[in-house]
Amino acid sequence: MYNSLFKRLIDFSIALMVLIVFSPIILITAIILWAINKGSPFFFQLRPGKNTKAFKIIKFKTMSDQRTSTGELLPDDLRLTKFGGWVRKLSIDELPQMINVLKGEMSLVGPRPLLTEYLPLYSDEQARRHDIKPGITGWAQVNGRNTLDWNTKFEYDVWYVDHCSFMLDLRILFLTLKKVVIREGISSRTSVTMEKFKGNT
Repeated sequence: MYNSLFKRLIDFSIALMVLIVFSPIILITAIILWAINKGSPFFFQLRPGKNTKAFKIIKFKTMSDQRTSTGELLPDDLRLTKFGGWVRKLSIDELPQMINVLKGEMSLVGPRPLLTEYLPLYSDEQARRHDIKPGITGWAQVNGRNTLDWNTKFEYDVWYVDHCSFMLDLRILFLTLKKVVIREGISSRTSVTMEKFKGNT
Protein backbone atom coordinates (compact mmCIF):
# COMPACT_ATOMS: atom_id res chain seq x y z
CA MET A 1 0.00 0.00 0.00
CA TYR A 2 2.82 2.41 0.88
CA ASN A 3 4.73 1.93 -2.40
CA SER A 4 1.63 1.98 -4.59
CA LEU A 5 -0.13 5.02 -3.09
CA PHE A 6 1.21 6.84 -0.04
CA LYS A 7 4.81 7.14 -1.21
CA ARG A 8 3.67 9.07 -4.30
CA LEU A 9 1.44 11.38 -2.22
CA ILE A 10 4.26 12.09 0.22
CA ASP A 11 6.74 12.67 -2.62
CA PHE A 12 4.45 15.15 -4.38
CA SER A 13 3.58 17.07 -1.21
CA ILE A 14 7.15 17.42 0.05
CA ALA A 15 8.57 18.25 -3.41
CA LEU A 16 6.00 21.01 -3.89
CA MET A 17 6.71 22.41 -0.43
CA VAL A 18 10.48 22.35 -1.01
CA LEU A 19 10.17 24.18 -4.34
CA ILE A 20 8.01 26.87 -2.73
CA VAL A 21 10.13 27.32 0.40
CA PHE A 22 13.47 27.28 -1.43
CA SER A 23 12.30 29.24 -4.48
CA PRO A 24 14.41 32.32 -3.54
CA ILE A 25 17.57 30.18 -3.29
CA ILE A 26 16.71 28.38 -6.53
CA LEU A 27 16.16 31.69 -8.33
CA ILE A 28 19.37 33.32 -7.05
CA THR A 29 21.41 30.19 -7.85
CA ALA A 30 19.93 30.04 -11.35
CA ILE A 31 20.81 33.68 -12.04
CA ILE A 32 24.41 33.31 -10.82
CA LEU A 33 24.95 30.08 -12.77
CA TRP A 34 23.40 31.63 -15.87
CA ALA A 35 26.00 34.41 -15.66
CA ILE A 36 28.89 32.02 -14.94
CA ASN A 37 27.92 29.51 -17.63
CA LYS A 38 27.00 32.24 -20.12
CA GLY A 39 23.83 30.30 -20.81
CA SER A 40 21.52 27.75 -19.24
CA PRO A 41 22.00 27.29 -15.48
CA PHE A 42 20.49 23.82 -15.74
CA PHE A 43 21.91 20.45 -16.70
CA PHE A 44 19.63 17.99 -18.49
CA GLN A 45 20.53 14.37 -19.13
CA LEU A 46 18.66 11.18 -19.98
CA ARG A 47 18.64 8.75 -17.08
CA PRO A 48 16.88 5.37 -16.66
CA GLY A 49 13.91 5.41 -14.31
CA LYS A 50 11.58 2.69 -13.08
CA ASN A 51 11.76 -0.36 -15.36
CA THR A 52 14.61 1.50 -17.15
CA LYS A 53 12.18 3.97 -18.78
CA ALA A 54 14.27 7.00 -19.73
CA PHE A 55 13.54 10.52 -18.46
CA LYS A 56 15.42 13.82 -18.42
CA ILE A 57 16.93 14.57 -15.05
CA ILE A 58 17.20 18.25 -14.08
CA LYS A 59 20.10 19.57 -12.01
CA PHE A 60 21.95 22.83 -11.63
CA LYS A 61 24.92 22.98 -13.99
CA THR A 62 27.98 23.14 -11.75
CA MET A 63 30.61 22.38 -14.40
CA SER A 64 31.78 24.34 -17.42
CA ASP A 65 31.90 22.95 -20.97
CA GLN A 66 35.67 23.44 -21.30
CA ARG A 67 37.23 21.04 -23.80
CA THR A 68 40.67 19.96 -24.93
CA SER A 69 42.14 20.95 -28.30
CA THR A 70 40.71 17.70 -29.70
CA GLY A 71 37.19 18.57 -28.56
CA GLU A 72 36.98 16.25 -25.55
CA LEU A 73 35.62 17.52 -22.24
CA LEU A 74 38.25 18.27 -19.62
CA PRO A 75 38.28 16.11 -16.44
CA ASP A 76 35.51 16.89 -13.93
CA ASP A 77 37.86 18.47 -11.38
CA LEU A 78 39.03 21.00 -13.99
CA ARG A 79 35.50 21.86 -15.14
CA LEU A 80 33.94 22.27 -11.70
CA THR A 81 33.55 26.00 -11.16
CA LYS A 82 34.24 27.62 -7.78
CA PHE A 83 30.58 28.57 -7.31
CA GLY A 84 29.55 25.17 -8.69
CA GLY A 85 31.64 23.47 -6.03
CA TRP A 86 29.88 25.48 -3.34
CA VAL A 87 26.49 24.58 -4.84
CA ARG A 88 27.46 20.89 -4.78
CA LYS A 89 28.73 21.00 -1.21
CA LEU A 90 25.39 22.37 -0.03
CA SER A 91 23.49 19.93 -2.30
CA ILE A 92 21.68 22.87 -3.90
CA ASP A 93 22.36 21.28 -7.29
CA GLU A 94 19.81 18.58 -6.40
CA LEU A 95 16.89 20.99 -5.80
CA PRO A 96 15.69 21.15 -9.46
CA GLN A 97 15.10 17.39 -9.27
CA MET A 98 12.02 18.18 -7.20
CA ILE A 99 10.45 18.91 -10.61
CA ASN A 100 11.22 15.32 -11.61
CA VAL A 101 9.52 14.20 -8.41
CA LEU A 102 6.42 16.31 -9.13
CA LYS A 103 6.23 14.75 -12.60
CA GLY A 104 6.35 11.27 -11.10
CA GLU A 105 9.67 10.38 -12.75
CA MET A 106 11.54 10.21 -9.45
CA SER A 107 10.87 9.70 -5.77
CA LEU A 108 12.42 11.51 -2.84
CA VAL A 109 14.01 8.23 -1.75
CA GLY A 110 15.24 5.45 -4.02
CA PRO A 111 18.35 4.28 -5.90
CA ARG A 112 20.06 7.21 -7.60
CA PRO A 113 19.41 7.39 -11.37
CA LEU A 114 22.70 6.65 -13.10
CA LEU A 115 23.85 6.87 -16.72
CA THR A 116 21.93 4.97 -19.42
CA GLU A 117 25.25 3.62 -20.70
CA TYR A 118 25.51 1.51 -17.53
CA LEU A 119 22.37 -0.53 -18.28
CA PRO A 120 24.09 -3.31 -20.26
CA LEU A 121 26.81 -3.58 -17.56
CA TYR A 122 24.60 -4.58 -14.64
CA SER A 123 24.28 -8.14 -13.38
CA ASP A 124 20.70 -9.43 -13.06
CA GLU A 125 20.80 -8.70 -9.34
CA GLN A 126 22.15 -5.18 -9.79
CA ALA A 127 19.52 -4.44 -12.45
CA ARG A 128 16.83 -4.89 -9.77
CA ARG A 129 17.63 -1.34 -8.65
CA HIS A 130 15.29 -0.30 -11.49
CA ASP A 131 12.30 -2.17 -10.06
CA ILE A 132 11.26 1.06 -8.31
CA LYS A 133 11.53 4.76 -9.06
CA PRO A 134 14.96 6.34 -8.66
CA GLY A 135 15.40 8.82 -5.84
CA ILE A 136 17.05 12.11 -5.02
CA THR A 137 18.60 10.37 -2.03
CA GLY A 138 18.81 6.74 -1.05
CA TRP A 139 20.17 4.06 1.25
CA ALA A 140 23.54 4.11 -0.53
CA GLN A 141 23.75 7.91 -0.24
CA VAL A 142 23.36 7.88 3.56
CA ASN A 143 25.82 5.02 3.87
CA GLY A 144 28.75 6.58 2.06
CA ARG A 145 27.44 8.26 -1.10
CA ASN A 146 30.34 8.75 -3.58
CA THR A 147 32.93 7.22 -1.23
CA LEU A 148 31.45 3.73 -1.80
CA ASP A 149 32.73 1.34 -4.44
CA TRP A 150 30.20 0.42 -7.13
CA ASN A 151 29.45 -3.11 -5.91
CA THR A 152 28.69 -1.91 -2.40
CA LYS A 153 26.53 0.90 -3.74
CA PHE A 154 24.48 -1.53 -5.83
CA GLU A 155 24.09 -3.89 -2.86
CA TYR A 156 22.62 -1.01 -0.84
CA ASP A 157 20.30 -0.10 -3.74
CA VAL A 158 18.92 -3.61 -4.08
CA TRP A 159 18.57 -3.92 -0.31
CA TYR A 160 16.42 -0.79 -0.35
CA VAL A 161 14.23 -2.22 -3.12
CA ASP A 162 13.52 -5.23 -0.88
CA HIS A 163 12.96 -3.25 2.33
CA CYS A 164 11.29 -0.01 1.20
CA SER A 165 8.91 1.31 3.87
CA PHE A 166 7.66 4.59 5.32
CA MET A 167 9.89 4.33 8.39
CA LEU A 168 12.95 3.52 6.31
CA ASP A 169 12.27 6.48 4.00
CA LEU A 170 11.86 8.72 7.03
CA ARG A 171 15.19 7.51 8.42
CA ILE A 172 16.94 8.07 5.07
CA LEU A 173 15.55 11.61 4.74
CA PHE A 174 16.70 12.45 8.28
CA LEU A 175 20.20 11.04 7.64
CA THR A 176 20.35 12.91 4.32
CA LEU A 177 19.69 16.23 6.05
CA LYS A 178 22.42 15.39 8.56
CA LYS A 179 24.93 14.62 5.80
CA VAL A 180 24.06 17.82 3.93
CA VAL A 181 24.80 19.81 7.09
CA ILE A 182 28.20 18.15 7.66
CA ARG A 183 28.90 17.98 3.88
CA GLU A 184 29.93 14.33 3.98
CA GLY A 185 30.49 11.92 1.07
CA ILE A 186 30.14 14.44 -1.78
CA SER A 187 33.27 13.36 -3.65
CA SER A 188 34.80 9.94 -4.19
CA ARG A 189 38.25 9.18 -2.83
CA THR A 190 39.93 10.05 -6.14
CA SER A 191 37.55 12.43 -7.93
CA VAL A 192 35.14 15.31 -7.37
CA THR A 193 32.45 13.01 -8.73
CA MET A 194 31.98 9.25 -8.73
CA GLU A 195 34.25 7.37 -11.14
CA LYS A 196 32.44 5.75 -14.08
CA PHE A 197 31.09 2.22 -13.66
CA LYS A 198 32.93 -0.08 -16.07
CA GLY A 199 31.08 -3.30 -15.36
CA ASN A 200 31.67 -6.24 -13.07
CA THR A 201 35.13 -7.75 -13.10
